[in-house]
Amino acid sequence: MRHLILLAAFGVGLFAQPLRIIAIGAHPDDCDIKFAGTAALFAQMGHKVKFLSVTNGDAGHQSMGGGMLAIRRKAETQESARRVGVAEYEVLDNHDGELLPTVEIRKQIIRAIRLWNADIVIAPRPNDYHPDHRYTGVLVQDAAYMVVVPNVVSDVPPLKKNPVFLYYSDRFQKPSPFRPDITIAIDSVLDKKVAALDAHVSQFYEWLPWVDGLLDKVPADPKARLAYLRNARKQPLDGAVKAALVKWYGAAKAEKVEFVESLEICEYGRQPKESEIRELFPMLK
Repeated sequence: MRHLILLAAFGVGLFAQPLRIIAIGAHPDDCDIKFAGTAALFAQMGHKVKFLSVTNGDAGHQSMGGGMLAIRRKAETQESARRVGVAEYEVLDNHDGELLPTVEIRKQIIRAIRLWNADIVIAPRPNDYHPDHRYTGVLVQDAAYMVVVPNVVSDVPPLKKNPVFLYYSDRFQKPSPFRPDITIAIDSVLDKKVAALDAHVSQFYEWLPWVDGLLDKVPADPKARLAYLRNARKQPLDGAVKAALVKWYGAAKAEKVEFVESLEICEYGRQPKESEIRELFPMLK
């Protein structure tokens, strides 16, 4: 009984099973960028979060690539998962920069969602600068109904009910801008998110600064690197995000929030009412 009371206190719910969330990204750091803060909050409350990278990241570096880079990046995901409290971080063996929305990869996605028995599935929107991001969004959309169809990927039992599918935030405007249906305050776990990004040394201190022409700006000192990453997370909150904060937390709490992660409800999958969203995201209080 004491165990159940503790679960209830942390948001799992009395006599309820922990929620199961799968966050899907194109590359081995995408989930961390978009969702590591919320994942840390879920993990603290006793819920189960899985990160899934659809490609192995074997092209994302300026001076190394192929199998050795894929091995390095997979090791980075495991360290990131440890720091955040993510239960599992899986990396599929599809080539970086070559992803296409094929039936075979769709089956991989369906299988992963089913095996995790997901209540919530999160992915990129299918409009993005990077083809791997776009096609990851398409693949997850294409899986959204099929996860309940028994004769598709029949080696894994279908889900009994469709999960809620959500999109990560982005700044792309066409064909339609991102809509922050749910905004989560992550100030209390920002250090964990920064630590997760810090685990991806090949990306945040090498590849991405090199692409942006800022490699000489990356600090060498470990503490300075954490501050560098933290400062990069600081973004002004636009009107829609502020309105979402007020909706979910109330005006007084919303006013104090600095760091957030926002999500948009996908038209596919289960369409949750506000009461269900609060059950699925128990940190919204």
